[in-house]
Amino acid sequence: MLDKEFQYYLDNQNALVRKYNGRYIVIVGEQVVGNYGDYAQALTNSLQCYEMGTFLVQKCSPGDKDYTLHFHSRVAFT
Repeated sequence: MLDKEFQYYLDNQNALVRKYNGRYIVIVGEQVVGNYGDYAQALTNSLQCYEMGTFLVQKCSPGDKDYTLHFHSRVAFT
C-alpha cells in the first residue's frame, strides 16, 4: 500500500528536498503531482483528483523525522 510512492520519495529525497523543502508533496506512482504549504490543503486538493489510498502526501524534509505519523484516539485499547 503506497510502497512504490514511499520508495520513490526515499530514492529521490535529496533532489526533492532541494526543490520542495518544507512543503507537502503528493506522489502518485513515481511522480510528484502537487506541492502544498500544508497537509490539509494537499489532502483536500488531491482527493478532488485521486481516490484515497492511491496517493501519498509526504512532508518533504531532510532526514527521517517526517517519516512517521502519530495518531491519537480517545478510545482505550485493552
